[in-house]
Amino acid sequence: MTRYIIRRILWFIPVLFAIALVTFLLSHAMPGGPFDFAGDRSLPPSVVANLKRKYHLDWPLWKQFAAWIWDLMRGDLGPSFRYRSLTVNDLLKQTFPVSLQLGLLSLLLALIIGIPAGTIAALKHNTWVDYVSSFIAILGVSVPNIVLGPFLIWAFGLKLGWFPVARWGADYTQFYLGFIPPMTLDFWKHAVLPTVTLGTALSASIARLTRASLLQVIREDYIRTARAKGLPERLIIVVHAMKNALIPVVTILGPLFAAVVTGSFVTEQIFGINGMGKHFVTSVGNRDYPVIMGTAMLYSVLLVIANLVVDLAYAWLDPRIRYD
Repeated sequence: MTRYIIRRILWFIPVLFAIALVTFLLSHAMPGGPFDFAGDRSLPPSVVANLKRKYHLDWPLWKQFAAWIWDLMRGDLGPSFRYRSLTVNDLLKQTFPVSLQLGLLSLLLALIIGIPAGTIAALKHNTWVDYVSSFIAILGVSVPNIVLGPFLIWAFGLKLGWFPVARWGADYTQFYLGFIPPMTLDFWKHAVLPTVTLGTALSASIARLTRASLLQVIREDYIRTARAKGLPERLIIVVHAMKNALIPVVTILGPLFAAVVTGSFVTEQIFGINGMGKHFVTSVGNRDYPVIMGTAMLYSVLLVIANLVVDLAYAWLDPRIRYD
């Protein structure tokens, strides 16, 4: 297992280098530049030339990329072209903890709802429980965040006044022990609506996947053998069936975790959350190359690490899987 982990970590280097190269070339291939406009007016050519000289955009592309890689190896992601007083490190330090908290809470909610719902639907196959669960799952997948979020704000924020509708994360832009959010009532009141908005569709997808996987597993020969031995049904499902049924669910958790941390732009916009998704999207329109590169690399690191954790979880879920 240790040798496998070391090999995977060494493979991270060429993978991340290829991602950095492709992202760099694509971002610089977009029409326009970061200093073409200042507000609604064009900058004078002399000012644009000075700004390009200041940020070394007048260098050849290979030299710009080599300089960025050298700075990256030292932990420096460079300055932001849009936010002149901030570096990319500053932006990620402010926004990443909030996006991470939103992603973790949403994913936790999705697992808490999705796995039990999918399990119950599979065990009650072709009954009204299965039909109702499947209908709710399809409804959850079909309703986008851009519809669900404003509805929750109107119903539970404006009409009932139970939860605040915006500004979650405004006072929590720092790291906590193990990324654990502060255990205050104010924090959780701000977190409820965004977490439900982002986690609902995730829970519906996980429920459908759990149901389909468990339906296939409970028809396997080893499940029939366990029942023939007289084992209790609850023990058969929890110990023998659920481990193998969760393998497809665990498979999607890796990319899903990285996606909800960096790709929750719509939810962050709806609830006024100062998260990383907003800067990730707006940096493309602003041609803010360092922010594009920094957020893309952070997303890539999260993705490869999450996939490694998923592969290691396979060995625990299925004893037949070995990496040595």
